[in-house]
Amino acid sequence: MKTIRLTTAQALVKFLIAQRIVIDGRKEKLFPGVMAIFGHGNVTSLGVALDENREHIRTYRGQNEQGMALAAVGFAKAKRRQQIMVASSSIGPGALNMVTAAGVAYVDRLPILILAGDTFVHRVPDPVLQQAENFVDPTQSVNDAFKPVARYWDRIVAPEQLLHSLPHAVSTMLDPATCGPAFIGLPQDVQAESYDFPEIFFEEVVHTILRPRADKDELSRAVEVLRTARSPLIIAGGGVHYSLAEKELAEFATKHNVPVVETVAGKASLLAEHRLNGGPVGVTGCESANKLAAEADVVLALGTRLQDFTTGSWTIFSNAKTKFVGVNTTRFDATKHRSLPVVADVRETLGELTNALSSWRAPDTWSKLAQTEAAKYHAYIDKLARSDPKKIATYAQVVGVADRLAQANDYALTAAGGFPGELNNGWRAKSLNSFDCEYGFSCMGYEISGAWGAKLAMPDREVISFVGDGSYMMMNSDIYSSVLYGNKLIVIVCDNGGYAVINRLQTNQGGVPFNNQYVDCDVANLVYVDFAKHAESMGAIAETVGSIEELETAFSRARSSTRTHVIVLKTSSNDWTEGGSFWEVGVPTTSHRPEVVKAGEAMIEGKKQQRVGW
Repeated sequence: MKTIRLTTAQALVKFLIAQRIVIDGRKEKLFPGVMAIFGHGNVTSLGVALDENREHIRTYRGQNEQGMALAAVGFAKAKRRQQIMVASSSIGPGALNMVTAAGVAYVDRLPILILAGDTFVHRVPDPVLQQAENFVDPTQSVNDAFKPVARYWDRIVAPEQLLHSLPHAVSTMLDPATCGPAFIGLPQDVQAESYDFPEIFFEEVVHTILRPRADKDELSRAVEVLRTARSPLIIAGGGVHYSLAEKELAEFATKHNVPVVETVAGKASLLAEHRLNGGPVGVTGCESANKLAAEADVVLALGTRLQDFTTGSWTIFSNAKTKFVGVNTTRFDATKHRSLPVVADVRETLGELTNALSSWRAPDTWSKLAQTEAAKYHAYIDKLARSDPKKIATYAQVVGVADRLAQANDYALTAAGGFPGELNNGWRAKSLNSFDCEYGFSCMGYEISGAWGAKLAMPDREVISFVGDGSYMMMNSDIYSSVLYGNKLIVIVCDNGGYAVINRLQTNQGGVPFNNQYVDCDVANLVYVDFAKHAESMGAIAETVGSIEELETAFSRARSSTRTHVIVLKTSSNDWTEGGSFWEVGVPTTSHRPEVVKAGEAMIEGKKQQRVGW
């Protein structure tokens, strides 16, 4: 057996370079790049190995470990899990900064390979710089914090362990049933250690994404249930995008006359103008889609985790006889709430279902009801999007500008705060796979970093990041990254004076405004940030506008810009798109405030509508 002598770090990089994947019939790099912030735990070995291979794998300099790892997550989402970015840090705080991004990838079922430096296996110089010593377990380091949010976790304590670990990490990330972050800890001494690796380990490997087919009995039971349906409804989740099943979804819905509602992750699975698109469902959805959910007798849940924001904390399905069919590559998700499971790939399952259903169609009265309800939803959104020069701009009006001026190839991206509800309702997809709202982990700070990652994945598309002032303050340094690497973004910053959506929740549940809006904080100096100047200092083109009309002209300027263009606008902290559903949160039933007690009683009353064990 031929061998080649390499350090652990060199072998790791050489293995990553050898991995390929087939995308649209073309062989592409599985790992097109590494996002890294070098420190003493990774610069002297992994950094050297990456430098030696600049022509084979690109290294991007991060500004913040969490931000660069979030960018890797945004990249994976835009690539629909077909390519994977690597994120690397030193030991200690650099590694821990990436745990939040790992949580995002874990919850959202997205692949990212995390490589973090670690302490010395031989322990001679312990405690080393940034080492967090465990008094009773010297094998532990801060990297153990990744275990709850990693689909695959390993610490390499001997070079030859790479032969076992790396293929398992790759297969975990590429398997639709286990997809998520893979973590590998790299102790400093082991990174530098040499070993005679077999050359065959570095031969090119061409991967394809698995498409598991349904068990015939599970499929038969699903067909039997669907055939009995008089008011069937499809919930399109993120799995539709990851299965590349948008075309098959449209064909299935059209042939069988079944309305479709979309989750946050599944938005843009169907064009907004499609006659069977019932709109967004759930808490951040619309009354029209939730009305369909309430009346549906069979729900075909495609690639969705059925999160509480999708189900209205399980209150929107008020028909006690509603049956669920869960199509998912993960049995854990497919069986939720007594669903009939079909553990399989969405695209393949839709084809098998339509063949088995043959000429079966839902009644026209049902599909016409969906069209009527969807028309109400669009009319409502159009009304909210109209500007009123006499009033401060609202989020809905800001989204309305982008929605009106959007071109077919535009890609909208946001995360936690006020924008998920506003964009989920007000951004009406003109093209498929044109939307990313990180709402599984609801991670503030994803908006700009994730947008940079999306732009790396889709350099020919206009990526529009919608971010509130609160999230901007948490994570903004990848504006600089986008400028450095020439990945132009459009960033719309809505400044409503703090954490306005949480302030809304606080007051809606009987509390008083406290510690959310700047004006409600116990501060010594109430100073407001000039976001345009801040963005400009990082090399972006930036401007502040004073109205929706000015935003429209600024948006056109931003589109023609060749560099990241940031637009800042003061917005209302009190005006929001209504029409969602009940959402369960913990509200005290005892309080000195009668408003809180009343809100607690209302919460108990709302919980009576929950679907529990039906």
